[in-house]
Amino acid sequence: MAIKELESKLQERAEAQIKGTPRRTFLLQLGFILNGIAALLVSVPILGYLFSSFRREGPFRSWIALGPVESFLENQTSLAKYRNPYTRAWDGPTADIPCWVRRVGGEKFQIFAINCTHLGCPVRWFQESHLFMCPCHGGAFYEDGSHASGPPPRGLYEYQYKIENGQLWVYGGQLPTLSQPV
Repeated sequence: MAIKELESKLQERAEAQIKGTPRRTFLLQLGFILNGIAALLVSVPILGYLFSSFRREGPFRSWIALGPVESFLENQTSLAKYRNPYTRAWDGPTADIPCWVRRVGGEKFQIFAINCTHLGCPVRWFQESHLFMCPCHGGAFYEDGSHASGPPPRGLYEYQYKIENGQLWVYGGQLPTLSQPV
């Protein structure tokens, strides 16, 4: 009797295996599905990064007002800031881009990027010596932005500007580099 019961139980298990999915197959399929979901979650940001250069949203470069022409004294260099036209909500104060404004005379200006052309460190203006100095590696620039000494390969980057209705405007929105000077 025990043998008949054992045979009937083995037959029931065999029929259940034929009718249902075996445990090994189920776990294998579950593993494939979970690995596919993980691969999708990892690939979305990577693909977003790779294809982001093809996306053109917003005004990357545009004319930005720096202030009235009268606020910049003749034969003086002063620090001004403009808001990057391409900002995100989380940028905060980092979207404010400083620049050096030199009023040569009348309506003639020079607007320099604050970055040294060597490694991008912020240069400082010294009125006493009429020099821009880079604190990182000792680069120096004359007041017209040309290279004076040190490791920088060229003079300071200069922004385009215009004057409309008594306002000084700078063409900003992209920081200059050696490969793409302003």
